[in-house]
Amino acid sequence: MATSVRRTTLTLPLAALGPDNPLPALRGPEDVHRIEIPRDTALPADMARQIGYRPLRSILPTRMRDGYGRDRRRTDLDALVIENDKLRATVLPGLGGRVYSLHHKPTGRELLYRNPVVQPAAFALNGAWFSGGIEWNIGATGHTTLSCAPLHAARVPAPDGGEMLRLWEWERLRDLPFQVDLWLPDGAEFLYVGVRIRNPHHHTAPVYWWSNTAVPEDEHTRVLAPAEAAWHFGYERTLRRVPVPESAGADRTYPLRSEFPADYFYDLPEDARPWIASLDRDGRGLVQTSTAALSGRKLFLWGAGRAGRRWQRWLTEPGTGGYAEIQAGLARTQLEHVPLDAGGEFSWLEAYGPLDADPVQVHGADWTAARGTVESRLAAVLPRDQVDAAYAAWLPYADVEPKEQLATGSGWGALEVARAGLELPGTPFAPATLGAEQQPWLTLVRTGELPAAGPVPGPAPVAPAWRDLLESARPGPAVEYHLGLAQWHAGDRAQAVRSWERALAHGAGCLPLYCLAVAESVAGETAHAADRFTQAFDCAVGSAGSDDPAVARAWRDALPALVREAVPVLLAVDRADTAAGMLAALRPAERAGGRFRLLAAQVLLAQGQPAAAREIFDEGFEIADLREGAEVLSDTWYALAERLVAGDGPITAESAARARAEHPLPERYEFRMRPAETA
Repeated sequence: MATSVRRTTLTLPLAALGPDNPLPALRGPEDVHRIEIPRDTALPADMARQIGYRPLRSILPTRMRDGYGRDRRRTDLDALVIENDKLRATVLPGLGGRVYSLHHKPTGRELLYRNPVVQPAAFALNGAWFSGGIEWNIGATGHTTLSCAPLHAARVPAPDGGEMLRLWEWERLRDLPFQVDLWLPDGAEFLYVGVRIRNPHHHTAPVYWWSNTAVPEDEHTRVLAPAEAAWHFGYERTLRRVPVPESAGADRTYPLRSEFPADYFYDLPEDARPWIASLDRDGRGLVQTSTAALSGRKLFLWGAGRAGRRWQRWLTEPGTGGYAEIQAGLARTQLEHVPLDAGGEFSWLEAYGPLDADPVQVHGADWTAARGTVESRLAAVLPRDQVDAAYAAWLPYADVEPKEQLATGSGWGALEVARAGLELPGTPFAPATLGAEQQPWLTLVRTGELPAAGPVPGPAPVAPAWRDLLESARPGPAVEYHLGLAQWHAGDRAQAVRSWERALAHGAGCLPLYCLAVAESVAGETAHAADRFTQAFDCAVGSAGSDDPAVARAWRDALPALVREAVPVLLAVDRADTAAGMLAALRPAERAGGRFRLLAAQVLLAQGQPAAAREIFDEGFEIADLREGAEVLSDTWYALAERLVAGDGPITAESAARARAEHPLPERYEFRMRPAETA
């Protein structure tokens, strides 16, 4: 059959994303990627530079996506299919352009781990993410903020005269446009993927990219790459170089031979062909390769321990198979960001397809022979020069304008085009995509002024060009509040505080109070932060009763997010009764959520009621947006267990040990991703 691109519908059990968190995301990403490098570890010079290069201070201008739950309903999802007579790739443009399935027709094999459900979990930089398929990670260390966001998609001419599927969007963390072109040459058994990231600005930009492929996993699965060493990064947050395949007494190329989740970033020789493969007991599976620019390769494994298995069940349907991830990136590790010069671009070509190799060699004890066998088979089915030639053929087509729009992403790219007059051949950000979220900012571009109304929760741009426009605008509540966000994003925290204080003086209301509370909390001024959070809460309660329906609705919706941040700060300064009052002000359905059940247990513990706190755990609850690496459940459980054992007396080492023995953590609350002794 001739290669085709077509629309279809995929029906899957899906937990609805719900609304985004309405409050500005001022805090930096969770600290799971903080690095401790042993003194005797010598990092390559470029790796050391890139690990320290432009880390995120916050996830502004994006917002947290934490409005989802775990109630899944069968839902029709728009999907796009590209297929020829050998392969069929199914893409979800509304969920980050995820390649949900890659089906090999001659053998009937699914080459990817295809999750039977779409269950958001808090793994992306801004929260919602789901497992399975091939995802495109751009922005900063972690899963992209676009994991569950719509991308633009269109039909585009392919280099061989057929059709390509183009995905593109404006990535807001780094303010960069990118595109992903997928095509299947007639009769080919490999899906080609051309990727381009452009920097249209007059300054150097930090770039992060990892293509992340979920592959089926069982006790026989082996992941192979052309390396004899790897950089190991576990949730102990230590980066160290280890031999491949065996370290600490086990062959780590078999994902289920490790106990705890971990990353293995393979240290490929500079002249090596970049590839990675996941093969089963019969030597069959998926191989991914690319042009030289995409030089990094990684294995992520969940491990066979209790926590890893718990996370696997959390992300999918109980009773289904597990998965591991094989990944490819622009740097050796995901802890690095690579500088892209002003006006420059990064581009490369990837290829995904089936591979069969001699299982005796693949699973043999000789690692050199095993990877040599795979490399020989790859060279036979897809020579390296064929990949390079496909890249050269694709590159002129990267600028070709789309023929037919198949899906629509956000209006933020169109806003940037309107502001800067950008020309981005191949990736049109049309004015028609501008929506209500962009309108106030379009007014600022056209008139130099923001609309006069006071600020309400919502998204806002914060890049330097927008800061310049805000600094030139007439002062007012909205201008000062948004200027504070831009200053905070730039690291000018003292300036941000002054802007928010001016916004208060202009009558801006609750949002500056919230921002000042976070600023004081981040600065370690916990008592002052508790005061500010209390003021912000009182303001929000009052605004939720406003005569203006829009204002009332905005603050009624924002109140749970505000309480969620305020309660831990209040507990830190022994104001448990105030925290309890905030929880009581929420609607019953909100208080019934897992996150607020945990907060209620923590408040009861702080009020000297460990038995009542324990009852909440015994009744059972789930925190839908529990963060990757979070240990709050186990920490709270053992804190209340220690108080139950110690009674009114002091907690000693002996009573703490007794508490752990008498009150073991139930499996439903076990999400720790590192050994307990390092927690």
